[in-house]
Formats: sequence, C-alpha cells, structure tokens
Amino acid sequence: MTDRAKPLDQTATYGGPGWSTRPAAHADDVAAGALWRRCGVCSEVDPLRQVVIAAPGPELDYPEEADYWLMLERPDLALLTRQLDGLAERYRAEGVTVHRARPAVDPPPNFLFQRDLFFATPEGVVLSRPASPRRAGEARAAAEVLAALGVPILMTPRGGALFEGADALWVSEREVLVGLGVRTNRAAFDQLAGLLADMGVTATALPVPPATQHLLGALDFVDRDLVVSREDRFTEPLADAMRARGIEALVVPAVAEVTRGGGANFVTLGPRRLLMPAGCPETRRRYEGAGIAVVEAPLSEPLKAAGGAGCLTGILERRPLSEAVL
Repeated sequence: MTDRAKPLDQTATYGGPGWSTRPAAHADDVAAGALWRRCGVCSEVDPLRQVVIAAPGPELDYPEEADYWLMLERPDLALLTRQLDGLAERYRAEGVTVHRARPAVDPPPNFLFQRDLFFATPEGVVLSRPASPRRAGEARAAAEVLAALGVPILMTPRGGALFEGADALWVSEREVLVGLGVRTNRAAFDQLAGLLADMGVTATALPVPPATQHLLGALDFVDRDLVVSREDRFTEPLADAMRARGIEALVVPAVAEVTRGGGANFVTLGPRRLLMPAGCPETRRRYEGAGIAVVEAPLSEPLKAAGGAGCLTGILERRPLSEAVL
C-alpha cells in the first residue's frame, strides 16, 4: 500500500507540519564538533590544540633553481621529512593533535609552509590566495586537505584579492592585525574585514616591513601583553601599534642565528611557552631570561627553504585557558 498524497502545504518538504528549522548558529555547530571538526582560533597565545603540517614529497625534487621557488637553497627531502616527523612528535608531546597534509596530486613546493595557506577564526578558516604565481596551486591543495578534515572554509578571496594566512594575527579576541605588503593587498583586507565584522571582530591594517615575507615575520606573540620582534623589522608603525595596545616588545638582535637560523620564527604553545628551531643558543637565553619556556626542534632543512617553525605550522585550534586541559 502507498500513503495517500497530502496537499503540498501539509508536507514537510514544502514547509508543512513536519518541517523544522535548525536552531543553532554556525559557530555553535563548529563548537559542538559533530557536523564540522571542532576547530577555531581567536588568540595567538591560547594553548595550542590542533595543527596541520605538510608531508612533503617529490615536489621538493624540482629541477629549477631554488630562487625560482622562492627558496634560499634546495632542502634535502629525506632530512626534511625526518625533521618534520620530529616536529610533529614535539607537538604531540605537548598534547597537540597533528594532521599531516598530503593532497592527492603533488602540490607546488611551498605547500610545505602551511601557516601561509589559511587563517583560522572561531567559526572556521579563510583560505589564502597566494600572491606569487609560483604558489597559485597551493590554495586548492589546502582546500582539499581542510575539507577532508571537516574544517569549514568560510571564505576564499575573490577578484584581485591576494592574501596569505601568515599576514593575519589575533591581537585580542576582538581584533585582528592584517599585514599589507607584497603578499596581502588592500582588496583582501577589505574582504577579510567584512567577514570578521560579522563575528564582532575588528580588522586593523599594518604595513609589513621591507624585506619581510609576512606580518608574522615581524610580530610573534608569546603572551597577550608580550610580542617578539627582530630589531631590523620592528618599525615605528609596529612599535606604535604595540604601545597603543599596552603590549611590551621583546626585540631580539638581527644576528645570524635569527636572520638565518630562524631564532625568531617560532610557534607559541601557550602563554610564554614556545617551540623554536634548535641551534639558536643566544636567542633561547634571551627568551628564558624574559620568563619564556622553550622547546626546540631541529629545522635546518625548512630554513633552507626560507621558513621556520612558525611558517611550517598551520594553526587549526587554540583553546582558551578556561577550557584547556593542560
């Protein structure tokens, strides 16, 4: 037997009595972790909980000169792989869930640097639109990886907008600093500002210093009231912005272990606790002298490719201290 057909206005599919509207907002869906992977960031210093690290492959055996791929030297793939595996183990030892990114098709070589490829918010991520044509394919590969993880992608920059995730930093739960320079432009800022405004967050533009890839290369927060910067990149506009927000700056000298050794290229694990490349003893002592706990990982090979711990690590989730289980 078949059910007798009801009038259309009495059926659920046409909004009849059986119809119901979902009550939760998208942010609640993400926080619940059922429909989407629980993720989210509104701080650069809350305890780290989920990250994405690339699993490099044949794309690093490129035939061109290193400079063609925006690298300083060609990394050794075998050693690079071991060092990234070691980095992942350091994170796991800190209670951080590590997702390894490997798309179905070999990505461009700089897919290695996951921090550049997305920017996390409390409701999901903003996909990057890299400025260099050499990196254009990386966003699609990142979207594949993020979608497979169940991470909501809130926005892809459109039109002539150019944006890389390492140019956006949470200075507080209600403000994001966005670096404008070679890799992120005003069109992207305007689009990102609109999205953040819907979350009650203000976006503030700052100029990226000359000869600096991203704003993250000039400002790296280790606590809500403390930022690390290199002396050659701590420009007056950045200094003014920090003073205006009551944030102290620990300015490290631009010595070789910083400029080539990645001493100021780190990931904050939690308030005043960071993970940095090994082999920077003077810089480590400066951090520890300022009351910052330090974890190290050997990262010589990614440094050849012009990136350290901060560049390698895509941040998916930080949990507020009130919720974190340390």
